Amino acid sequence: MSATTILSIIIVYFGILILISWLSSRKDTSNDTFFKANKNSKWYLVAFGMIGTALSGVTFISVPGEVGAPSGEQFKYFQFILGNALGFIIIAKVLLPLYYRLNLTSIYGYIEGRLGYVSYKTSAMIFLISRTIGSAFRLYLVVIVLQRYVFDDFSIPFWATVLISLLLIFSYTYKGGLKTIIITDTLQTFFLVSSVFLTIYFICDSLNLGFADAFETVKQSNYSKIFFFEDFIGSRFHFVKQIIGGMFVTIAMVGLDQDLMQKNLSCKNIGEAQKNMFTFTGTFVVINLFFLGVGALLYIYANSNGISVPVVDGAPRTDLLFPEIAFKHLSLVPAVVFLLGLTAATFATTDSALTALTTSFCVDFLGMDKAENLSKANNVRTRHMVHIAFSMLMFVVIIIFNSLNDKSVVSMIFKIAGYTYGPLLGLYTFGLFMKNLTVRDALVPVVCILSPVLTYFIAANATTWLGGYVFDSELIVINGLITFLLLLCISKKAPAVNIG
Repeated sequence: MSATTILSIIIVYFGILILISWLSSRKDTSNDTFFKANKNSKWYLVAFGMIGTALSGVTFISVPGEVGAPSGEQFKYFQFILGNALGFIIIAKVLLPLYYRLNLTSIYGYIEGRLGYVSYKTSAMIFLISRTIGSAFRLYLVVIVLQRYVFDDFSIPFWATVLISLLLIFSYTYKGGLKTIIITDTLQTFFLVSSVFLTIYFICDSLNLGFADAFETVKQSNYSKIFFFEDFIGSRFHFVKQIIGGMFVTIAMVGLDQDLMQKNLSCKNIGEAQKNMFTFTGTFVVINLFFLGVGALLYIYANSNGISVPVVDGAPRTDLLFPEIAFKHLSLVPAVVFLLGLTAATFATTDSALTALTTSFCVDFLGMDKAENLSKANNVRTRHMVHIAFSMLMFVVIIIFNSLNDKSVVSMIFKIAGYTYGPLLGLYTFGLFMKNLTVRDALVPVVCILSPVLTYFIAANATTWLGGYVFDSELIVINGLITFLLLLCISKKAPAVNIG
């Protein structure tokens, strides 16, 4: 598929999103619409649309690529997904009722009432930093794919590709906000899910395999091992590590993250929000299983046709195998299907993040949800300026990533951003379970800085200190535990008032 064809499809795709944005926001551009979609969202639309938000473009290309990685990962990611499912259930049964009972716009409002003003601002700032870096990293990796297969052919520089991407996202989110996002994410999830199933069909057709034959081929291949019970100490893939890590990563990075929770809080009531979460959980598990199936079939197809994993800077890049096969070895229709899926996964994540970042800053730092501020004439204009500012901040962060020109350094920055969710886990755990205690509020920022540093130090020395133990995603539990213990050290008896 030529670069011109790819670019034409992208233009049409965003034209549809911009039209949806105009139709959904032409009558109401208020802050209540932007922040909470007037608390009138249909739970089934939220549930379906959240799939696109939860599955970033990185997931779309990296999860299939890791199936055949030299590290021998195969289907080990599905263990993590099962942990995610447990985390989603805990969110639905514990955190969502809390948020609805307090009628929150920003979920960090709970921390203000429970632990104090400084703790509240600290938790909101953690989200802003973590989500900005995380979303920029995800968009950066996918823009590299678009640059390699599309924009290089037009001699468009990398910075312009990033700017164009962010301008397109801004164009359909800045007015309607969450109300628009719920509709556009539903459409984008449709493209994402369709691309998974259609990719499986096209690869099976190319290999002359029926569905039953394809299932058996994958099952008998060297790519389909799901459960890893060997070497608990030295293996990152062990079942227990993946389940625990998946569960707590979900609680911290979904349940304590304004992005995905903002959509849940737009439902009419807690019952509909919980139906949304349970439906989303089941769909999420199934879709990820099919993603892994795509990965196995890609490697089987590559081996059958003598296709090698693309090499960048002398190193194989498994996350480029999917686009390599889709754009260069399959016919036009499968290539279009892949492009729509990748675009949907990427921009459903980024548009949601920009909306959540804008909401958090406007509510948590500008107090736009406060009674005394609701009627201010320039609120909408201020919100627009904040939205522009976060779009530009993300642009700057992506350019910095690219200027580093070192994938390991960029990945490390992303991992460090992930570490910052551990303090959120510790803060909420303390708030929920230590109801007879509060904290010395002014010291909380110190705790939230110290905890990730100590966690990183432990992870770096674990093999020496812990008999060769290798941490994976379960490290967030250590991070949260350190935060919790440090909060205990600065705690004091709470006043009689109990807010949750």
